[in-house]
Amino acid sequence: MAQQQSQSDRHLGQARRAFFEHGGAPVGKVPDTILRSWVRCQRLGLTAEEAPQIEPVPAFRLKEMRERHEKLWRLARAELELLSSDAAATGSIVILTDEDGWILDAEGSASFLDRAGRVALMPGACWNEAQVGTNAIGTAIVEGRSVVVHGGEHYLTPHGILSCSASPIYDPYGLQVGVLDISGDSKVQHMHALGLARLAVANIEHRYFDDGIPDTELLRLHRDPALLGTAREGLLAFRNGRLVAANQAGLQLFGLERGELGRASYTALFEDALGKLRDDGVLLDRQGRALYGRVDEGEARPKRPAARPPITVSAAITPQPADAPLFDVVQEAELTRACRVLDAGLPVLVQGETGTGKEVFARELHRRCARAGKPFVAVNCAALPEGLIEAELFGYEDGAFTGARKNGNPGLLRQADGGVLFLDEIGDMPLALQPRLLRVLQERELSPLGGGKPIKLDFALVCATHREMEQAMGEGRFRPDLYYRIAHHTVRIAPLSANSDRAALVRALWQRLGQGRRLTDEAQAQLAAYRWPGNLRQLTACLRTLVALSEPDAMIGAELLPSYLHDVRPVMASPLAANAMMQHGTGLDALAEAAMRQALADCEGNVTKAARKLGISRSTLYRRLGEDVHGGAHD
Repeated sequence: MAQQQSQSDRHLGQARRAFFEHGGAPVGKVPDTILRSWVRCQRLGLTAEEAPQIEPVPAFRLKEMRERHEKLWRLARAELELLSSDAAATGSIVILTDEDGWILDAEGSASFLDRAGRVALMPGACWNEAQVGTNAIGTAIVEGRSVVVHGGEHYLTPHGILSCSASPIYDPYGLQVGVLDISGDSKVQHMHALGLARLAVANIEHRYFDDGIPDTELLRLHRDPALLGTAREGLLAFRNGRLVAANQAGLQLFGLERGELGRASYTALFEDALGKLRDDGVLLDRQGRALYGRVDEGEARPKRPAARPPITVSAAITPQPADAPLFDVVQEAELTRACRVLDAGLPVLVQGETGTGKEVFARELHRRCARAGKPFVAVNCAALPEGLIEAELFGYEDGAFTGARKNGNPGLLRQADGGVLFLDEIGDMPLALQPRLLRVLQERELSPLGGGKPIKLDFALVCATHREMEQAMGEGRFRPDLYYRIAHHTVRIAPLSANSDRAALVRALWQRLGQGRRLTDEAQAQLAAYRWPGNLRQLTACLRTLVALSEPDAMIGAELLPSYLHDVRPVMASPLAANAMMQHGTGLDALAEAAMRQALADCEGNVTKAARKLGISRSTLYRRLGEDVHGGAHD
């Protein structure tokens, strides 16, 4: 490796002498991107041997620049946090600039930050190619694509100490808004720096679509349904049949360039009408390739339910509420054990499918524990935009970013002081924020964004997730060290389909919710026999709906039940479901898969009807059953 590097350095030295001393064009000696940049810099009159004249702007100007680019900074913050720890370990730094090359942020190795400061590679400095010559940031801006500039490839000789890998950041409309760069010592090999920069940029560009694109039909597509919902999914927004916005992954699906935004038409790209994607979750392009996904449309785009905000702060709770939740003998025992653990100052992790009542369990745990007289702060980590989680959890000082509240925000961790902090859907917390949460849990103190003195914390922690955490850790989506910090005691809430006496549960819930109305035996039997894929939340919603649609003192028969309850069968009644359970085990995933296979069989392979019966999307059926659906399904 050293011999290969030495040979490369010799070739680069020959190229520099040929270009700078003899006025030659060393074609083939350096990458074409570097040679084009050298030519541009030479035409601008830059002198290679001169020390760079770079003066960072004053602090107030830097603050103004950050405020102007608040959205870029907010959307990139998670990636900067994630990359900074790796950069520190490899003696390098990660840099965020605006579209003109002004450095907004730089984090990573403290020792290399000092060295980089000697050539003004620091916040407030401008690394535009026209000012400081060939460099990864400025050259990526001019070229409009990812660039690596190593050592002597920099135009200015003093920059030869740097090895830089940069990737430009684009907004949904194809406008360049900034650059993400990883820079380190040129004497060290930075093999994966460009790949990490590109991955970070893909995540940032994906977040630009979080709130949708106004007045468009936004398609989320990929050939592999398992990649939907990730930064690798293609995003294409159409307005009046014209492609007006897209991410790089979406453009690559069709071999398009950003310059074709506003010109490419829907009919030129797709064979199927858009209704096919709405109904079946699959779409054929003009080459006959199947693309899986969904479409979000204008005001119909799914919103986070207002009835369940991502953050709730409840006052102290001591009395038994009138509508106290129903807990069976097993859950009562779990509550007792979890309460002892929480009172001992140890965290509790509640696991279970969506709708099983994890937050209900956590709130009851708060009511029974020694901290019942203090606040209960609930945060849904999956419902908060990534760019807001950090600020809301840890707080910020006045002026930390545009839109920040006057006098700052203390943060939810401080609001939970003395009480209970409940982190719902912890399995969906962005990877970049996990190290910071881990440090807070270890040190029991935090520093708000934008500075400020560290603050001591005192709260009990309850977390919840529907994810299988072992799988998430195996796939690198959740840090094992954080998992073992939050999972001192684990409670698993069983799905409603596993309840051996659903009839008793239906009777107990109806007695509380029915307001004097009565259910016929047939209606009760059908309610008890249904699988309830949405668990307790779905069952409770169904019963409340029956009350709303009936008169007081009414007798409610099976004919008034929702259509998905008609002709229900017990979960394990059929040989097909029993066989699936024997083959695939008895876990939650196996139960779900068995129910899907049974529904597909009941509907004679009709995917649309099976998905409607289960209350799930067609794409979920395609993803979970794979070839078993593609091979025999129809609509």
